[in-house]
Amino acid sequence: MIEQIARQQRFALVGALLAVIAFFAAFAPGFARPGNLADVLLNNFALLAIAALGMTLALSIGAIDLSLGTSVDVASLVFVLLSAHQVGVLPALLGGLVAALLVGAFNGVLIGGLGIAPFLATLGTLFIGQTVQQLATDGGQPVYLLNVALPPLFNELAHGTLAGLPVPLWIVAVLAVAVHATLAWSVFGRQSIALGAQPGVARYSGLPVAAITAVTFIASALIYGVVGLLLSSTVKAYVPQAGNGYLLNAIGATFIGTTLSPARRPGVTGTLLGVLLISLVANGLLLIGWNFYWQQVATGVLIFVVLAVSFAQRRDRYA
Repeated sequence: MIEQIARQQRFALVGALLAVIAFFAAFAPGFARPGNLADVLLNNFALLAIAALGMTLALSIGAIDLSLGTSVDVASLVFVLLSAHQVGVLPALLGGLVAALLVGAFNGVLIGGLGIAPFLATLGTLFIGQTVQQLATDGGQPVYLLNVALPPLFNELAHGTLAGLPVPLWIVAVLAVAVHATLAWSVFGRQSIALGAQPGVARYSGLPVAAITAVTFIASALIYGVVGLLLSSTVKAYVPQAGNGYLLNAIGATFIGTTLSPARRPGVTGTLLGVLLISLVANGLLLIGWNFYWQQVATGVLIFVVLAVSFAQRRDRYA
């Protein structure tokens, strides 16, 4: 029975993906062009996929990380400021990742150390992060690198290729393998899944809940930080609070991805399919001529439909 449920749930997501592709191929001019699909993978899919992989780690312990945008933004800000002072690309990259790590460590202290609920703790981190950015940039002004002599490596981060594939897609692949291996094959991953599925049992069984929580939020923040680095390399600037634009779609993609699991567990394959679905919808609606606000409405409706169909199939099978 579990296998039948799993197959039906996979059909809900894969069927939605195929339906979206067929619809936009028929009604959105240029949607099926190889150039457009390549743009979707590079411009719509890659950064959101990385953000959603970090959210997948957070969801594995039953948490939603609202500070995703803060980690993205502080990594971007530090990376751009260091690049503006021409300290070198590698030190600037390291500085950006350390800034994101500090956000994750702060969340880890609040949640794992003080026992604050993840939703409230990361919400507080979101507000604090916004204030810090405003103070550091004269009220939230963009920081541009247009007049700075940047080394080639800075541009290669977002625009370079390796073995014919864009570097951002290689980064997605590496992080996807790392997150999957962590959740599926490591002791830490099994403990994380256990904590997310049954937190009370996990605590009473002696699992190091505080340590698992802290490490998870640090790892998630580091992954979000990669988004900030790639974003800065793409636009050659720090854009205030740009990271918050990935938050809701990352949450939505991760929850859509749980439909692949009979136990509603987050997983890398499901998350990436969820990201692809959201990315294709956004691109298709743009080609049809819908503005950004209606794209958000359509994305929300799509998430509701996929989750509703999956839940209905699960309920019917168990009934």
